[in-house]
Amino acid sequence: MFLTTNRFLLAALALAASLAQAQTQPAIIRVDYTHSGNALSDQYALERVLVEPLPWPGDMNKPFDDTNRGQNRVEVADAKTGDLLYSRDFSTVFGEWRTTEEAGRMSRAFHESVRFPKPDRPVRVRILKRDERNAFSMAWTVEVDADAQDVIRKQPPAPARPIPIKVSGPSPHKVDLLILGDGYTQAEMAKFEADARRLSQHLFDVTPFKERASDFNVWAMAVPTQESGVSRPSTGTYHASPLGARYDVFGSERYVLALDNRALRDIAQYAPYEFIEILVNNETYGGGGIFGQFSTAAAGNSWANYLFVHEFAHHFAGLADEYYTSPVAYQSSSARPEPWEPNVTALRDPARLKWRQHVQAGTPLPTPWPKAEYEEYSRAYQKKRAALRAANAPESEMDALFREDLAHTNALFARQKYHGAVGAFEGANYEASGYYRPAMQCIMFDRSERFCPVCQDAISAIIDLYAGHR
Repeated sequence: MFLTTNRFLLAALALAASLAQAQTQPAIIRVDYTHSGNALSDQYALERVLVEPLPWPGDMNKPFDDTNRGQNRVEVADAKTGDLLYSRDFSTVFGEWRTTEEAGRMSRAFHESVRFPKPDRPVRVRILKRDERNAFSMAWTVEVDADAQDVIRKQPPAPARPIPIKVSGPSPHKVDLLILGDGYTQAEMAKFEADARRLSQHLFDVTPFKERASDFNVWAMAVPTQESGVSRPSTGTYHASPLGARYDVFGSERYVLALDNRALRDIAQYAPYEFIEILVNNETYGGGGIFGQFSTAAAGNSWANYLFVHEFAHHFAGLADEYYTSPVAYQSSSARPEPWEPNVTALRDPARLKWRQHVQAGTPLPTPWPKAEYEEYSRAYQKKRAALRAANAPESEMDALFREDLAHTNALFARQKYHGAVGAFEGANYEASGYYRPAMQCIMFDRSERFCPVCQDAISAIIDLYAGHR
């Protein structure tokens, strides 16, 4: 009992110290809304405006996002003058869903939120989305007066206490990462904390997070569940959980998302955060990541270290998946527009390659790699993987297959001339042709251990946005 009480006391003191250092910060305004539609059209509707319990965790001297990433952008402007006060880029679950087959035959609604520092005047909140020119255009606008009578100002008691995993300094000068748990029972709270500490420590063993570890604060929080683990509908497993995280999202057996955004934000608001990673208390391989929203990872899987970092890179830096041989729910298109993601390209003009500063003179573009040999092996590997999932085989068998696959890829690539070089390697963004990745191998391509230089730059730019240049 003493140890538990002492741990909670230390947690309270760390949180109080962080908040005291940020006492001059404004409050947080959150705008909750619904985003509905289908593959062809979408609509927005305001649900509520509320004041969150904690002060704004961000640097008030960095109100604008200049990274030009994501499917959407939120802008907060003075309602009278139109002067821009705040902006951030992001993507949404709806944006991913609308590329699925289901979105071509029906409409659905998703809950979304945007957060910004409380303004001292009425503002106009604008949601922008990328158009066919890959530029942001207006999608929805709503006027918000944070001092209006219908703004929610009183919140219920916190359902859980945030645990300080790593506190490097005042929140306004750091990146605040919140690790949430889903599928952990009351008896498994110590396991959740251990999982959060283990996986966040691994994050800071990987470059460039390793070199920028002092720019991060990490908090952890979990609301206990009655049953251990989250839902996995493909196996008939359904568990109630506070965040509603589950496998099989969009029909992909390994895709894990929390689809109840309102529940997620109502829990997360009791800890300082700018980014969220959700640990699901499961052994089955799986995870997911939405830029500017959250990422997920199966904490009990043998590949949890990789999952935590790979999925966080989606959420944190908007990095694209560079693999293309694994089945996904998204519909392929013959069009090959230049992606907004910093680590994939359509290579329409090699002389203007977005990562050309990393390409050494003499490196051919496109860059040769053993693509046909890789794809031949991958077809056989994917058949084995599908068979194991269909048979609901033990996770140890899937783990062994993953290790075999990585060993084969490492051996194949190690003897290639341009292994380790930056160029333009065809095959990325779930497409075998028409899209190119910067390196033969990277955490965003396979289950290897390093980010390529292009992905490292993309991650560092986001750290700079929230924590400043070193």
